[in-house]
Amino acid sequence: MNKNILSVLLFILTDHAVKSQTVNWAALQAKERHILNANIGAEYGAVFGIGYGYQFNTGWFPVIVGADLSTPLGETLLDDFKVKAGANVRWFRIRDIQFSTRVQGLFRRFENDNVAIGSFGLDMAGVIGYYKPRWYGAAEVGFDKAIVSHFQHTEHYQDIFPDVKNGWYEPSTGGNFYYGIQTGYSFPRQEIYLKLGKVISQDFKTKPHLPFMVQIGYNYKL
Repeated sequence: MNKNILSVLLFILTDHAVKSQTVNWAALQAKERHILNANIGAEYGAVFGIGYGYQFNTGWFPVIVGADLSTPLGETLLDDFKVKAGANVRWFRIRDIQFSTRVQGLFRRFENDNVAIGSFGLDMAGVIGYYKPRWYGAAEVGFDKAIVSHFQHTEHYQDIFPDVKNGWYEPSTGGNFYYGIQTGYSFPRQEIYLKLGKVISQDFKTKPHLPFMVQIGYNYKL
């Protein structure tokens, strides 16, 4: 894989750092099955996201399954985007301390004047925090990995680099660790939250295009 391909791959891995919606487990009622989400984050530019979750009331281990879509706010919406789908499980509660994990499959798309890239990957995270019915504070640690990517170069790029190859690549690098804090305020059927964090490349050497993440979100529960 040449340096141009690798640099673009690293860009799409680090330029969509805004993570999935979060929820106040202490405020989530068993009858509130549907969770609608909207969020906005600061990255290389502004990124907007929407999501949907469905709660399975399983007693000690509540589960939220769902999907979300995020895209940069640019001139052409959805030319670049990220889609995630997976599950969020609350594993234990000791008084007001709660721990949950999230596992999601993801698909990213990135396009510029040289290449269009589609990438499949996985996002995993754990969250532990102090949850009250009205508010909460928590810490999150996760890992975001691109597993396989498809490259389709433009004719212009292939005229300049005739040996470039289109097709699927399995990158030997291309993952990010991330960590941060989150807090929120809940009121009947609704909540707002704030997430702040940092991103570290898998090799602990490559500097991400944006080494931090910020997200403001809103949930509506039905």
